Order: sequence, then C-alpha cells, then structure tokens
Amino acid sequence: MLIDDSAIGMVGQYLTPDDFYSSRNRKIFEAILALFNKGTRPDLLTLSGELEKTGKLDEAGGVDYIASLTHAVPSSANAEYYSQNVQNDSMRRALIRISGEIGARAFDEMVEPKLLLEEAQQKLFSISDPGRIYHYKKLENIVGPVFSYLDEVHKNKAEFTGIPSGFYDLDKLTLGFQPAELIIIGARPGMGKTAIALSMAVNVAIKLNKPVAFFSLEMSDRALMMRLFSAEAGVESNRLRKGSFSQSEKADIFHAAEHLHDAPLYIVDSPHMTILNIQAMSRMLKIQENVEIVFIDYIGLIDSDGKFAQRFDFISHVSRSLKGLARELNIPVVALSQLRRDADKAKPSLADIRESGSIEQDADVVMLLDKDRENKNFDEQSNEIGQKVKLLLAKNRNGPVGTIDLTFLKHLTKFVSYTDEKP
Repeated sequence: MLIDDSAIGMVGQYLTPDDFYSSRNRKIFEAILALFNKGTRPDLLTLSGELEKTGKLDEAGGVDYIASLTHAVPSSANAEYYSQNVQNDSMRRALIRISGEIGARAFDEMVEPKLLLEEAQQKLFSISDPGRIYHYKKLENIVGPVFSYLDEVHKNKAEFTGIPSGFYDLDKLTLGFQPAELIIIGARPGMGKTAIALSMAVNVAIKLNKPVAFFSLEMSDRALMMRLFSAEAGVESNRLRKGSFSQSEKADIFHAAEHLHDAPLYIVDSPHMTILNIQAMSRMLKIQENVEIVFIDYIGLIDSDGKFAQRFDFISHVSRSLKGLARELNIPVVALSQLRRDADKAKPSLADIRESGSIEQDADVVMLLDKDRENKNFDEQSNEIGQKVKLLLAKNRNGPVGTIDLTFLKHLTKFVSYTDEKP
C-alpha cells in the first residue's frame, strides 16, 4: 500500500485493522486508511505525520520501521494474494481463540450445552461472513446475464417471473415473490398474519414443490402442524384439537398428512432467536436443502444481542440484516410485522408499521392486512363463508400497488382467494 496507493481500496475489501497480529502493523494500517479516506496519498512522510499527530508513531515502530516496510515486497502486483494470506491467518487465530474459549466453557456444568453450541455457531459465523468482501462489476459483465434472463422469460411466456404466493390477484401485481427482495406482511394481532404466511408457504411447498423455510418465533412446530392439518383437511381447528372429528374427516386428515409428509417445508420453531441465528440457519438451509424462500414470524420477536441501547436502532439493524440476507442468498425473504394499535381505527398505511421506519424503507414489498370496512354488519365469526379481508399492497418497489380481496376461513385458520360463493 505504501508502494502503490491504488492497492489500498482492494486490500480494504479483505482486511480490517484487527486482522493484523502485530500491533505495529495494526496501527500503521489504521493510519493508512485514515489518510486514504481524507484523500491523501500515504507515503513515508504523510504516514509518519499522521501517526505523530495521533501520538502513535512510537507504538507503530517509528520512522525506521515504516521505511523498512517499503522494502518488504518487490512490488504491489501480489497485493490481493498477500491480503488473503493475512486474512487466512487472522481467521486461523480466531478459530484457535474461539475453540479455546468454547472448550473452557464446556467444562462449566452451569452452562447449558445447547446455549454453548449456539454461542459457538454465532462466533464462527461472525468470522466467516461472506458479505465482508466486496467487488465492483463492469456493465459489460452484467448486460449478458440480464439479456439471457429476458430471453428466457420471453421464450417461456411465464405469467409470473418470481415465486407465486398462491393468491392470483396478488401475484398479478407483484409477478410473484422476486429473488433478493424483502417482503413485509403487516397486521394487527388476531388479523391472521401467521395464517396468511403459512398459507403462502404451503402453496409454495405443496403446489410448486419448492423448498421453503419457515421461522416460527411465536408458535411451536406442533401448533403449526395442527393448523396445517386443519387447513389441508378442511376440519375445524377446534374440533381437530379435541379429537371430535368423524370417520370420513379422519380419512381427509390422513390424505392431508400424505400431502404434508412429502412437502419440502422446513420449520424452525426455536424461541429467542437473534438475527445472527436466523442468518446462520438460513444459510445452512440454503446450502443443505436449497430453500428458495424464507418466512419469518415475526420481526418483533427476534431477540436482541444486547448491542443496541434503543429498540428503534435494533429493529433498524434487523431490517437491514434481513434485506442483506435476501440479497446474499438471492431468494425472497418474507417477514411479518405488527402494526400500531391505532391502525384498527382507520385503513392502515406504511406509517403504521411498528417500532422502526427503516422496515418501510428497506422493504421491496409491503402488504397490510385490513378488515373489510365496507361491510359494517359482516359477521366476523361466520364459519360458513369466512371473513372478507383486504390485503393492501402498500408498497411495490418494482410494480403497481393495489388492494386484493381475500377470504379468511377463521375456523380453518386459512386464507383463500375471495369469492362470493361458499367455499
């Protein structure tokens, strides 16, 4: 970097000051970055001046040591190779440190092994974050793949370019859930946000046979499965839990079990998950099961790792992380969110999303569940025709917005496309 300042930007993609074992090299690297960010070319004089100004020149080895560095390599041609070597050694030291810490804590019988395993996974993923390395792309490298994609879409004449949700009127507006997009579904408690997410997940897993990951931070896998049995078999959930179903309904339940048994739907029902846990598990499911879409129920239940003093800042971090996860894995990430209490009083809007405006900003698509306000006398408890619900497509970054009518079959905890006829 002292020989050729053009190497600084490339090296910065791989390394941080903490990657250097030598405290002298760490301080010199920090000073080089500081000069680079100011627009000053680092050389022996400017670097010595920067270190002297911060009172770290002696700690960095003095002028003689800095001068010796310029003779350590013949040229800057292999800067990327050297950077990778430093990064590899840094990761190796981190692995040694983490394994030692985990090994020592494993002898402590007061520590739960499962919590220790989770802690180890978090630390390991923190040193293997693939999002740390950045690259630029020249336009000529992007034009070809995009044109090939357009040509393929044109040949197939596909109605939807993404993953269909199973609700035709919604998919007409979004063209399906698109790769790398963050989709938010907002609703007040009791409006059925888990039910609509589960309905979408089942549509994708059963009808399209696409692998789906469903993170349930609120309900157990057993409770979710009971909902799925009810929805797929058409047996009222309350009677299903009591076991008061007929012999013919038992046959329907059996057929539902057959369909669900082979569906590529992967449920993670661990409570107290942090955003790091969700990222780590999503990466693993993408690698091992090739999941094509992730559902998270819901943002408000994601645990903080204690780094944020304000809830607003933490939710902003979660929102950015989910958007980053969608882009990293190149799949849609659908996350549920609660709306403010006063959203019941009028038609909900983007401003009603709880806790952080960054959710609204980071999301590519925002859908809000609302009751049918046109029909004041509609019986919300009706089990015959269900409850008419409005799904407001309030934000669609790459397409139109609009309102979709859905039917919520409350007795089956299931959403279907709206019809005036009885289901």
